[in-house]
Amino acid sequence: MNGCQLTFFTERNRRHGHQTVSEWLLHEARALGIRGASVVSCAQGVGHAGAYHSAHALSLGDQPQQIILATTDDEADRLLDRVRAANVHLFYMRMPVEFGWIGDDAANPRERHGLFRRHGS
Repeated sequence: MNGCQLTFFTERNRRHGHQTVSEWLLHEARALGIRGASVVSCAQGVGHAGAYHSAHALSLGDQPQQIILATTDDEADRLLDRVRAANVHLFYMRMPVEFGWIGDDAANPRERHGLFRRHGS
């Protein structure tokens, strides 16, 4: 399939309402039927204003995070519309990608894989 990779950049302690920004993005992605996402915690980074962000031994709150999603173009448009409508201040990148499944379970990947599936279910 062809689509895009959406990558959002935030910090671990940033919140939108009662959730962290990464939790909120994953919730919105799931509500839109987006089937895969990864949250990557980074060691350090420099934000758009030039401020240095990093994880410290006593506090991980300022730790940079990336939320990476592989989506169709329509799914990406709908997710970006929700972020805009909620007025969440986020930097993002959108890149065209090709994605798909490889391996024995490629015939029905939902049976064996799922970002939001609980273990044992």
